[in-house]
Amino acid sequence: MTPLEIAIGEIGVTESPKNSNNVKYNTWYYGREVSGDAYPWCMAFVQWCFDKAGFPLPYKTPSCSALLGWYKKHAPSCVSYGARKGDIAIFSFGHTGIVESATSDTVTCIEGNTSASDASNGGEVMRATRPLSKVSAFIRPFDETDYLTGEEIYKRLSAYLSEKPAPDWATDELEEAKSLGITDGSRPNAFATRAEAAIMVKRAGKM
Repeated sequence: MTPLEIAIGEIGVTESPKNSNNVKYNTWYYGREVSGDAYPWCMAFVQWCFDKAGFPLPYKTPSCSALLGWYKKHAPSCVSYGARKGDIAIFSFGHTGIVESATSDTVTCIEGNTSASDASNGGEVMRATRPLSKVSAFIRPFDETDYLTGEEIYKRLSAYLSEKPAPDWATDELEEAKSLGITDGSRPNAFATRAEAAIMVKRAGKM
């Protein structure tokens, strides 16, 4: 699962008791239960989501501005001013969330420590849509393809190749293979498994 998918699954989680900042994301971050005004947890939530997805952020901090500052100094290529799904949005009012979608003037994020009536420090994981003008920058610590499993990469590449026609230089050989019953010619650029390759070699040898 991606950090965004994990974040979506957390929607509805609240701190307990209300206005305490006592929540599992802070417990994970600090290694113990904490509470009080010194422990806002929107960034702890983002850090938790990336860690649970197997992609821990290289700089561990509960501070939105500190994370952005670290990326600007150490990995400026990861800082963007245009939103992409899965980015970390750093808001100008000291808040953060993981981007789910964006338009030309708004961004929708999954955010920790927010509420329907409070821009930040609201105590709940929620989906929120805010003006792009409220974003200081976006952090893109990983590419979308980094989250793909081996199976997903194989499927995407196979689908891409299967849409490609046979190259001109292979046309004659493909027609001969079809006439010999080695292939039906429907997937000229698709991957062949070892089992399929073994069958083709065997049949070609017999022919």
